[in-house]
Amino acid sequence: MRHPAEVLFAGEKPFPVLAAVDHYAGSEKLIRKALALQHEMGPVFDLTCDCEDGARTGAEAEHAEMVAEIVMGGDNRHGRIGARIHDVTHPHWQRDLEILIARAGSRLAFVTLPKVRSAADARHQIETLRRLEAAARTGREIPVHVLIETHGALREAWDIAALPGVESLDFGLMDFVSGHHGAIPGAAMKSPGQFTHPLVVRAKVEIAAAALANGVVPSHNVTTELKDMELIRHDAERARREFGYLRMWSIHPNQILPIIEAMRPDFSEVEEASDILAAAQDGGWGPIQHRGKLHDRASYRYYWELLQRARSTGMVLPDEGMRRFFS
Repeated sequence: MRHPAEVLFAGEKPFPVLAAVDHYAGSEKLIRKALALQHEMGPVFDLTCDCEDGARTGAEAEHAEMVAEIVMGGDNRHGRIGARIHDVTHPHWQRDLEILIARAGSRLAFVTLPKVRSAADARHQIETLRRLEAAARTGREIPVHVLIETHGALREAWDIAALPGVESLDFGLMDFVSGHHGAIPGAAMKSPGQFTHPLVVRAKVEIAAAALANGVVPSHNVTTELKDMELIRHDAERARREFGYLRMWSIHPNQILPIIEAMRPDFSEVEEASDILAAAQDGGWGPIQHRGKLHDRASYRYYWELLQRARSTGMVLPDEGMRRFFS
């Protein structure tokens, strides 16, 4: 029996299957704490080591070396550690890449580019990354995540999403609001303003649309709430249901689980997806009827991606779906 991955997307760029949470940590202490939590929970969240805000001025190289050591260390059991480098205007951004690729290029999960001002900025940094990969003979192209947090990046979001190697477009809410020189109030950096202010809503919708149209994952900005689990969950639910975001940042361990829970598909739909895909596989992936409804490859693609997304959030899948598609 043929697997959906080889039947439904033949000749096409597969949509990335990423964890629902991208957890940021800057200092070595916080990075290792997050890594211990990843051991406990499994690969249901990615860990981004922050070389931009995490490094002390004058100690950028040492910080990048520390990150590379952790990426290559035995504690990186799941291979889901990435790094955010300095922005393109910072004198150390290229040195960040040089250290990370030379020392950890074989295992670095992704590289995040902050504060790009245009598609040209992102293209320049990606080309530098590719050159360093070739020099280090990593044998792979590391996926790239791009932060959309400037006026220029938002204007060219579609072009950025279309660049080869881009896997995620991430919304940087706070820098975006700050870049409006007071025209957007500070209340729009948190809820409910972040979901209601027209300029912020416009940015979120444009980023999600650009990402999804180009086969890239849209990643939602962090919530500033650290203790109220219900508010954190509600922010993630709005990001997912109203704006189409499939992934969200966290900056505190308390935020990880409620975001994952909010991003999970409904289990009844997961069960239905498993049943439909099993019947489609038995039928050679031709059209079928299921509970009086017609299904074909268009709906199979939807249900296959839903099943993968459910698994990436740690959901327990129906036994038949696990046996057929993930064993």
